[in-house]
Amino acid sequence: MAQQVPIDPDALHGTEGADGTVAVAPDLSCRRTMIANVLFLGVPHRPGWVLVDAGVTGSAHAIEAAAARRFGEGVPPAAILLTHGHFDHVGALHSLLERWDVPVYAHPLEMPYLDGSASYPPADPGAGGGLMTLLAPLFPRSPVDVRRWLRPLPPDNSVPGLSDWQVIHTPGHSVGHVSFWRERDGCLVAGDAFTTTAPESAYATATQEPELHGPPRYFTHDWQAAHDSVRRLAALQPEVVVTGHGRPMHGQTMRTALHGLADRFEILAVPEGGRYVNDPQRAEDGSAYRRRG
Repeated sequence: MAQQVPIDPDALHGTEGADGTVAVAPDLSCRRTMIANVLFLGVPHRPGWVLVDAGVTGSAHAIEAAAARRFGEGVPPAAILLTHGHFDHVGALHSLLERWDVPVYAHPLEMPYLDGSASYPPADPGAGGGLMTLLAPLFPRSPVDVRRWLRPLPPDNSVPGLSDWQVIHTPGHSVGHVSFWRERDGCLVAGDAFTTTAPESAYATATQEPELHGPPRYFTHDWQAAHDSVRRLAALQPEVVVTGHGRPMHGQTMRTALHGLADRFEILAVPEGGRYVNDPQRAEDGSAYRRRG
């Protein structure tokens, strides 16, 4: 089982509604889609909202229904933002884009996995931590092709449609992984840069046991970059964090755990003998891109 940083239940943030959404801030809520979260950024019942990530395959209807309740029936987002392109974050993307016909933004380094031209490196079933890791070779890693709607995130780190948010490049779990940060209230959308449950464990994935963990081990391809990303996010001193896996958390207990993860990352997060520990797959040397045959 993966090492962990226990979390006091008082650090959990937000109350889950009857529709499965959790209100994190007046203009931020999230919803779990089986194993991964999607986020809704925007003031309820106003146009111009933004969706972050697109969940697992088959979740399009649930995402649309949650959006309709929050923003109104037939009110599409201004855009979809992606933290990265792994299967559990883009499963419903094509279906949603065909319905909404809005731009989708990702980091330029992540775009080969979203325009049909590259597959992710193989999963690491030897990374340890539980059943999800053992099953990881069965998870899809082929690219989706949404090039019709795909746009690069701006180089100035601004977030299209959200003037008070900024993009932070947080590679490691994937080469173009990004997080989103709002300084005025300390809200951090961390994607899979770190998680608030154990994504390698089927039990923890089902029960959402609150623990602070590094990125999902089975799909993380550059552990040094992942460590640097966690250190960078911890230095922000966030007040509220929403991750791709697990429940939102807030406050000093969360920050203490996040700094503990950053300080002891090699012990708490990096798998012993994982295939990418000594053989990272990095964008700069081209090894992160596995072109389709």
